[in-house]
Amino acid sequence: MAKFRERLEAALSRIDDPAGEGARACLTVYRDAARAAADAADARAKAGISLGPLDGTIVSIKDLFDVAGEVTRAGSKLLAEEGKPAERDAPVVRRLRAAGAVIVAKTNMTEFAYSGIGANPHFGTPGNPADRKRIPGGSSSGGAVAAADGLCEISIGSDTGGSTRLPAALCGIVGFKPSRQRIPTAGAFPLSYSLDSIGPMARSVKDCADADVVMAGEEPFALEPAPLASLRIGIPQGPPLDLLDDTVAKRFPVALGRLEKAGARLSDETLPLIDAMAEVNAKGGVLPAEALAVHRDRLARRAEAIDPNVRLRLERAQKITAADYVEMAHTRAALIRAMDARLADLDVLAMPTAPVVAPLMSEVATPEDFARKNALVLRNTTMWNFFDCCAISLPLPGSGLPVGLMLVARNGQDRRLFRVAATVERLLSA
Repeated sequence: MAKFRERLEAALSRIDDPAGEGARACLTVYRDAARAAADAADARAKAGISLGPLDGTIVSIKDLFDVAGEVTRAGSKLLAEEGKPAERDAPVVRRLRAAGAVIVAKTNMTEFAYSGIGANPHFGTPGNPADRKRIPGGSSSGGAVAAADGLCEISIGSDTGGSTRLPAALCGIVGFKPSRQRIPTAGAFPLSYSLDSIGPMARSVKDCADADVVMAGEEPFALEPAPLASLRIGIPQGPPLDLLDDTVAKRFPVALGRLEKAGARLSDETLPLIDAMAEVNAKGGVLPAEALAVHRDRLARRAEAIDPNVRLRLERAQKITAADYVEMAHTRAALIRAMDARLADLDVLAMPTAPVVAPLMSEVATPEDFARKNALVLRNTTMWNFFDCCAISLPLPGSGLPVGLMLVARNGQDRRLFRVAATVERLLSA
């Protein structure tokens, strides 16, 4: 059996394993189409032809991407019932296919992509690969589990407040959030028009970089590591380092020590702009207001059909006035410019992706506990969507549950961030 088909069959076997998470992680499996795509990639390889770095790579896509002829569910039974089949593939999906990617499945997610826990009461919640009793993180829950469990090689998700980086961190893989404008969000069911971005999750920085350039419609580039010597790494003080659990509090400083020993220049950075962001969000937040605009009609007609934890967040947004939304959006634009200027003298910021390891599912069983844990796990990731930066989460070495290290760079510095991340990845895995 040729190599791409052989890799696909191994992935399909893992998806079908009743002892695994395939049934909960993958909501639609494209067996026949994937086999045809893998066979075509093998035929090209035999003829010495390549469509690029993703040719023959097994890829899954989040349940919110349009696929021609299918209803886009976005993790919702309500949308599955009422939605109309998509007329065409989302641009991201078209670009993946054109690059030779073998799309194996659509992956599970939080309904409407609206939480960082990753729970889905309609289609089931995939268990964390490190401990099946723990949450996978969200909203790209099934994609992170699929990539970590070998159900695919790269998983494509969305990131509005951390939905690629957070589940990647909690599941022990790499997750990337691009500069938002680089990758088209058309054909991806929206959560927040001004915050949504599309990014990959995989086991390596290189795989994420390869998927990123394809989705952005850019030319592939050699991922040459950036030298660590004199790399300027800022460590944000205050909220990003608050309430760390024991595991994160032990492993994050060890990683910083290794970076410093390798020649990186670490500096503690006070960022009052984070407090300014909190003042804006105290009025209700841009994301909730925009999410309500997407779902207001469904909330009025079929509230009972929506995940109660998602419904509660949508209902709270009804208190946000139009004047508050306009003021928040205007102030956010000014804060984005200010943060960009503040980061000009640093290569990256570094902080824990999440302040805690993945909570047990039993710890998010009540609405109150769910809301509290959701806010906590998303705290460090969501701020960089607000400030319109690019960011990546890398797994930190160590025993026990997965911990993520997040590196953040200015908007437009994606390739530079990938180079830095590749260097850090190599250092930490040595």
